[in-house]
Amino acid sequence: MNDVVDKVTRSRMMSGIRGKNTRPELVIRSALHARGYRFRLHRKGLPGKPDIVLAKYEAAVFVNGCFWHGHDCHLFKWPSTRQEFWREKIEGNRARDQRVLGDLEQLGWRTARIWECALKGPGRLTVDVVTDRLCSWLGSDQQAVEIRGTR
Repeated sequence: MNDVVDKVTRSRMMSGIRGKNTRPELVIRSALHARGYRFRLHRKGLPGKPDIVLAKYEAAVFVNGCFWHGHDCHLFKWPSTRQEFWREKIEGNRARDQRVLGDLEQLGWRTARIWECALKGPGRLTVDVVTDRLCSWLGSDQQAVEIRGTR
C-alpha cells in the first residue's frame, strides 16, 4: 500500500513527533507534582534516561507511547508500509526497553512503566486512578509496576 503523502511531507510529519515532554508525560508530571512529589527529568546518568526520576524512592518512571514501544493494546497496529523497517525499529525499541529495565534493577532502582493507553483512548483510566496506582507503588517495596489501559 502506498503512503497517502509524499516522502518530504511524511518526513516533516515524523520529525515533529517528540521523544520528551509528550502530553502523557506532562499529565503524569503535573499530577505527581500536585500531590507533593518532587523529581528530576530525563536524568542522563541513568540507563535509558527515565522520563521521571524520584531519587528519594529510588524509582524511575517511563511514560511509553504504545506505537513506538510496540505495546499489545488497541493503540498499536503494525504499519502497512515499510514493514521491514518498522519491525526492526519497534523490535529494537522493545529490546532496548528490556535491557534498560534490567540495568536499572541491577543498579538498585525500581521501575514504573505507564503506557499511553492508560491515559488515551476508550480503555483509558482517569488521571487520578493512574496517579493513585503510581503513588501506591512508590510507597511500596515492589520492584516494578506497569500501568496500562483496560482494553
